[in-house]
Amino acid sequence: MNRDLTVGNVRRVLTTFAVPLLLSMVFQQLYNIADSLVAGKFLGEQALAAVGNSYEITLIFIAFAFGCNMGASVIVSQYFGARRYYDMKKAVSTSYISTFVLCAVLTVGGIAFTDPLLSLINTPQEIMADSALYLDIYVFGLVFLFFYNLATGIFSAMGDSRTPFVFLAVSSTANIFADILFVTVFGMGVDGVAWATFICQGVSCIVANLALAKRLARLNIPRLGRDVFDFHIFRRFVSVAVPSILQQSFVSVGNIILQSLINGFGYSVIAGYSAAIKLNNLIITSITTLANAVSAFSAQNIGAGDFERVRSGWRCGLGIAWIFCVPVIILFSVFGNIVLMLFLDKTSTEALSAAMLFLRIVSPFYLVVSVKLISDAVLRGSGDMRPFMYSTFSDLILRVCLAYLFSSFLGSVGIWLSWPVGWGAGTILSFLYYRSGHYEKRLMRSENRI
Repeated sequence: MNRDLTVGNVRRVLTTFAVPLLLSMVFQQLYNIADSLVAGKFLGEQALAAVGNSYEITLIFIAFAFGCNMGASVIVSQYFGARRYYDMKKAVSTSYISTFVLCAVLTVGGIAFTDPLLSLINTPQEIMADSALYLDIYVFGLVFLFFYNLATGIFSAMGDSRTPFVFLAVSSTANIFADILFVTVFGMGVDGVAWATFICQGVSCIVANLALAKRLARLNIPRLGRDVFDFHIFRRFVSVAVPSILQQSFVSVGNIILQSLINGFGYSVIAGYSAAIKLNNLIITSITTLANAVSAFSAQNIGAGDFERVRSGWRCGLGIAWIFCVPVIILFSVFGNIVLMLFLDKTSTEALSAAMLFLRIVSPFYLVVSVKLISDAVLRGSGDMRPFMYSTFSDLILRVCLAYLFSSFLGSVGIWLSWPVGWGAGTILSFLYYRSGHYEKRLMRSENRI
């Protein structure tokens, strides 16, 4: 069901809209968590290290998919909020064409550069073959990753967060069983968990896009004809998507640099980091998804010209994020060893120790980074992309530099300590820019906000 986010009680509207999105991302992350869980439990520590090592490279592709999601979501939200449905349909078709071209280029590039990328990050020889195998299969499934993200972004733009959640919940649950089936029954290795993800994500993508096509058909919008690709909308799509891609890509590149540094401590630390970073990314990506809901909420209300409602959305979004973070912090800090046992066994003492230290150092700062992500969300919804890029780059550069500095005398613990410092710097910049209200003044000066 399409939902108008410009009317009704802000807290109730945003909560009802955001919670299914939040749960959707939890299930989305279960895809990769399931791969690591099955690899670690049924195939061993080296297989877990191989999947985790490849994961840092897959984040680059996810960054591009997320950028396309945001580009489509922000533009479609603004047209939907302004009741300009024909332009909204043009935005959808333009986004699909643009995403298809980008996905094709990345698929070809991914196939060509898998091995060089793995060598670049100092992948240990013991896990090189499995890392390359997992990554090759992942690249072949990029089309599903991109078009599923695009469909969910458009559903969200129209105020529907429940439909993609249902599809993803079913497919990600199926992926867990498929992983186990391929490994334990069919006797496959790392390739088994990769193919299971490929198949389940493919089914989810196809069903989501068919449902979106049916939803758009119900709006009875006239056929586009020659308007199937609009260059003005394309420029607007690029103006939102490219900064989002750059921001997420630089974060991924930073993580790859950190992975290269971590790889120097041996595969036990790699395995521990792989387990801990999956849990960490589950939380960060979930908060980011909540922020996407705030972006769509902000974009619709900016399209309607209601800036006070946008500010209320920021406060409500941050409240939801903190309610989500507090129990997670307690879980990771106090019971982290139990959670990590999903990936590792009791004999992996060095890996468990490294992972537990990471969680205890990083998790309390989820409250801090939530402020950054929710502030960034409002700026994205307004189309003001530069400030949150600056804050993200500051976070990334500081984190990478401090990781090298601290690890030189503190070992792997020094790398973990770089996270809170980088997040803190980025949060200060994003929050101050949001509080300045510059994005409101810029939009109010514009004769045509969209």
